[in-house]
Amino acid sequence: MRQHGLRVLALVTDAFGGHGGIAQYNRDVLSALAGCDGVREVIILPRTGVPSSDTLPCGVRQLRPVRDRIAYSLMALQAGRRHKPVDVVFCGHLFMTPLAATIARFARAPLWVQVHGVEAWHELSRLHRRSVETAALITSVSRHTRRRLLEWVGIDPARVKVLPNTVGARYRPGPKPDPLVKRHAVGTKKVLLTVSRLAASERYKGHDRVIRVLPKLLSEHPEVLYLIVGEGDDRSRLEMLAAECGVTEQVRFVGQVSPDELPDYFRLADVFVMPSTGEGFGIVFLEALATGIQVIAGNQDGSRDALCDGALGTLVDPENSGDLASAIHSALVESNRPGDRSARFRFDRFAGHISELHKLSRPGRVGQATEGEGLVSL
Repeated sequence: MRQHGLRVLALVTDAFGGHGGIAQYNRDVLSALAGCDGVREVIILPRTGVPSSDTLPCGVRQLRPVRDRIAYSLMALQAGRRHKPVDVVFCGHLFMTPLAATIARFARAPLWVQVHGVEAWHELSRLHRRSVETAALITSVSRHTRRRLLEWVGIDPARVKVLPNTVGARYRPGPKPDPLVKRHAVGTKKVLLTVSRLAASERYKGHDRVIRVLPKLLSEHPEVLYLIVGEGDDRSRLEMLAAECGVTEQVRFVGQVSPDELPDYFRLADVFVMPSTGEGFGIVFLEALATGIQVIAGNQDGSRDALCDGALGTLVDPENSGDLASAIHSALVESNRPGDRSARFRFDRFAGHISELHKLSRPGRVGQATEGEGLVSL
């Protein structure tokens, strides 16, 4: 381990050993940060997740997870004292900002806050607002989240940078995998795909919008099959909706699939469609772009950043069923797959942005961020 340089203390919900988009984002940020010149060590305190020893990059140490909120706060304060000097405090979730700001103040270290999506779209408590306003740097996964945050936080906009998600190298174009073709009796069918949690609290994802336009689509494309990958407490409602719309045979609820198998589900599909209204960004859009299939998303949230304002896929008004049906129809009649369009979201480019941001978060650089909405050009 390097004996000289800065030590970063990262407070996160989960990272290595965790699941989901926020965990992946934290892994990417902290891995890239550990590789920056001048960084000695990144110490992570998560709420959940236990990594295997071979998954931690050089320069990264992850402490045992602490689920209880009070116990976590006490452990974080203890970590701030035990691992002195702490040179930068990274806060991986907006809800943790008051705790992170307290540790940063005692350590006399700059605070770096990460914001993702809906948690930043509405004003939180005065304590949260004041804590966020102490940050030397805030990174947001999308322009949409950045704008929503700035509506209620009084901070110099130059300190708030856009840093979108990344996509892994295992997502790449390929033929439809025979095992999945046989498992789901795809044959010559055209496959629509949505990948997300089926949570009642996340109905904004738009599964029901796709199901409702299927009867119209089937009149022109009787060969269509809609695969829904994911699990959650809203599944029964969606199954009932499919029955009400008369498309039970055309809608397949796959359930949760393993991370190793997920890239093959994207390759199995002809069109990825998720007309959401509440995405902070949407890693699944990048995974679909990387595997080379058609992509349709909503135009009212962070999905715009994933599709680069429509340059990489089709954006529709998610509330307009006619627009959604027309976009799916156009994608289905397109005979050629567009290929991998994810180059700007690969990790090497992301790591370069982290290196630049690290310079802004270093001690002595507070308030020296340059103007601009973000580092990534859409």
